Amino acid sequence: MARGKRLSKIYTSIDSRKMYPVAEAVKTLLSFEKVKFDATVDISINLNVDVRHADQQVRSRVVLPSGSGKVLRVAVFAKGDKAQIARDAGADLVGAEDFVEKIASTGVVDFDRCIATPDMMQYVGRLGKVLGPKNLMPNPKLGTVTLDVERPVKAAKGGEVQFRTEKAGIVHAGIGKLSMGETKITENVESFIKAVRDNRPSGAKGAFIKSAHLSSSMGPGIRIDINGIFANKRSE
Repeated sequence: MARGKRLSKIYTSIDSRKMYPVAEAVKTLLSFEKVKFDATVDISINLNVDVRHADQQVRSRVVLPSGSGKVLRVAVFAKGDKAQIARDAGADLVGAEDFVEKIASTGVVDFDRCIATPDMMQYVGRLGKVLGPKNLMPNPKLGTVTLDVERPVKAAKGGEVQFRTEKAGIVHAGIGKLSMGETKITENVESFIKAVRDNRPSGAKGAFIKSAHLSSSMGPGIRIDINGIFANKRSE
């Protein structure tokens, strides 16, 4: 596919053979000709894992120091006092069996994060075919099946990002907006990479992180030198 003039100019400004220190990679992203919207900063990390094996899968969460730049709509399946606590914490949608039935009958999912109390999972389980493909199914490992509904609601609203290995062992996430500026984006990138590293699965062998790339919406990827992030620890 032919590139437009803007993308062609951007590609010529990147050295594809170079691994950029995080701060330099972010600075390079910010130097590109701007689009007409506040572009998302994306990170893609290639891990040395085989996702066909349960002990090599990566799935966790991290609260980014400067937030993700995206306002998440949070849904909570809960009853009684827990439902009220969820509302007070800032949940956008709260309900019980009636809420489950509405989603099951319409298939409409207008939220970005889903939380449930343990007693509601017998009903929420019916929504597996709807929520599963969107990676929205509540999961105890991610803290989204819990009696403490206040914490995950506030975390989601405060910039928590969930991540998991996709096909070929790739972890991908949006970790900011270009408008956040160099310092905040750099902090988010480093925090995300450290979170992935800290969730190395038991079955992973050898070097865990193979490569990492940073990009913005509609832009090329810039390869990151992760060694500087772990300068005081054993290199990945």
